[in-house]
Amino acid sequence: MAVNRDKVDRWKSDVAASVDFYNEWFLRFAPKTFRDTRVATTHKVEQALKWTENLTNIGPDVLKQHPGIVAMLRMTTCPPLARDRLAGLAGVSRSLVTNMEGKGRISVRMSETELMGQLSQIAKLIDQMSDMDIVVWKNRGDKGCVEEVTRAAYIIADRLCAAEADPIVRNAQEQRQLFALKKWLEGRGYRELQSSQVHDWRDLPNGTFCFRLNVKALRDDGKNVNIPIDAVIQRFHAKDHELPALIEAKSAGDFANTNKRRKEEAVKVQQLRRAYGEGVTFDLLLCGYFDASYLGYEAAEGIDWVWEHRMDDLKAFGF
Repeated sequence: MAVNRDKVDRWKSDVAASVDFYNEWFLRFAPKTFRDTRVATTHKVEQALKWTENLTNIGPDVLKQHPGIVAMLRMTTCPPLARDRLAGLAGVSRSLVTNMEGKGRISVRMSETELMGQLSQIAKLIDQMSDMDIVVWKNRGDKGCVEEVTRAAYIIADRLCAAEADPIVRNAQEQRQLFALKKWLEGRGYRELQSSQVHDWRDLPNGTFCFRLNVKALRDDGKNVNIPIDAVIQRFHAKDHELPALIEAKSAGDFANTNKRRKEEAVKVQQLRRAYGEGVTFDLLLCGYFDASYLGYEAAEGIDWVWEHRMDDLKAFGF
């Protein structure tokens, strides 16, 4: 039974209310979230500066020992470099840079000779493109005074956070959404399970829920794929072999981005149905800028949603 996807006459007012809800949250919490992240990032930059002797020793050995600093190093150049741009200019493997930044490790399949060669190329490029207005001491050939290094750390951290501003805010909003869902469910007697307690999402006991669980599905080529699900909930009155509900929390600060990514949910639900049949449900918890174009696309795929500004709609889903 549809809850919101067939209430087209309510979509316009719901979109307006959701935008207001998101904007209110953003104005109250996003600045603090960004500032807190900037403080934490500054501490990480300061540590990276120590490892590189204030950017005077950016060698392959340092990069191999501390691969995660490459994200910070991209922000020390003039102009700051995007990840793919760094790989292209240095002439190194994109997967190497991705592993260093995203996973904090080097590519294990590379030979030692090839690895050190590519790390040397990264180090050479970073040194060549250093922003001398930030690392002013490099013009003098020393390692900088405390005030200069501290100022540089603030600037580099600010560049890092600016480059990641949208993900920072999006992650904070998603955490808030899941907290709101948790509060609503626990207020009605549901019990949270940790992902380590769940061996198979289909076996969730009645009246329980779990956040951030990988669910196996099938791609159109028949290969298995793991889909990260934000919330898996089994209703109190679920019958034997009834599948738990799958919910993905989504927030957005503009309409353009949501319409660019609207196919993602459609692909996921198709993969889930391919694996578990038409009985599987995949619904959304929405907050922010989701317009009629987005909603219509999801509704056509049989995807329903709950607006965060009206959480009690969860009752109509049987929770």
